[in-house]
Amino acid sequence: MADAPRVLLIRRRYLGDVVLLGSVLRNLRLHWPDARLDLLTEAAYAGVAALHPDASTSLAFPTQALEWPAFIRALRAARYSHVLDFDNTERTALVTRLTGAAVRATFNRELIVHRWPGLYTHAARVTNAFYDSHHITETYLALPAAIGVPVVTREARLAPRESDLAAAARLTGGTRSSNADRPHRILLHPGTRSEFRRWPAENFARVCDRAQDELGAQVFLVCGPGEEPAAEEIRRAAKTHLVTLKPLTTPGALAALAAQCDAFLCHDSGPMHVAAGVGTRVVALFGSQNSTLWRPLGENHTVLQTALPCGCLGSAAPSACTPGDSYRSHCVRKISVDEVLSALAHAALSGDH
Repeated sequence: MADAPRVLLIRRRYLGDVVLLGSVLRNLRLHWPDARLDLLTEAAYAGVAALHPDASTSLAFPTQALEWPAFIRALRAARYSHVLDFDNTERTALVTRLTGAAVRATFNRELIVHRWPGLYTHAARVTNAFYDSHHITETYLALPAAIGVPVVTREARLAPRESDLAAAARLTGGTRSSNADRPHRILLHPGTRSEFRRWPAENFARVCDRAQDELGAQVFLVCGPGEEPAAEEIRRAAKTHLVTLKPLTTPGALAALAAQCDAFLCHDSGPMHVAAGVGTRVVALFGSQNSTLWRPLGENHTVLQTALPCGCLGSAAPSACTPGDSYRSHCVRKISVDEVLSALAHAALSGDH
């Protein structure tokens, strides 16, 4: 329709953050069925848009200075009616204004500098107490609510492409529902943005061995580009055979592979949100980060986290922790192998998802 809204959502990064915009996209689509809904991210995350069934297309920020004039001209030519800026940096504020959209919204977060408020027409006020005590999607949903879009669902589902699903089925030996007698499949992704948050490789190896010996499961080990050493360390420590897959280079390939498996074992990470988005049961290992804020969205997932504050691991820690900094805390190492195996057994053996 000629008068249908044209909405641009800006979220530069990271994988999990862009995945969780699905809840916003779903509510926008329900409110404006004929709207154009575009995602603007950094180039590394542009592929996530193809997984969102409610997104129209994706755009990527320029990586070279000379690309900016043409980029801005293209944004203006798109004639966006609404822009939702989930970042509110100096750059995204300027981009928001230069689109020429009549409705331009961002967050006004307590304790966070509200950058260039004059460039926006709407602001969603979010207190620090609300932010810390709710899932991040509740904060995201405050932005469409600020422009009058009702929030009627919290769903954030992903839909892998058929070609990716077919490729994943070839790797795993068939789709999840194609053979009821096959072993349960557990997908292990050991990636994390902080080495402090990494559960020991020998623990992962012990869980994999016991899952295959005691649960009769088949474990698939996968990682992203640059994470090969972590995966290789687990493979070497394992005494049973792990199906070790090549690094996955696209969000679509990861989503399709997760969709073929019964359980997904991971750290608090972007891949965790991808797996939850396709409906696979997640067992997520958290350190001292806020699990209320970042837990996998949806039902039937398990978050394992030691009681906080956990106290210092002392000589058991590979390096000193920084109190109050979840990116420099080894708390995740207090989670036991037995706890993880029990959670995996529940996830993988609990029937159809």
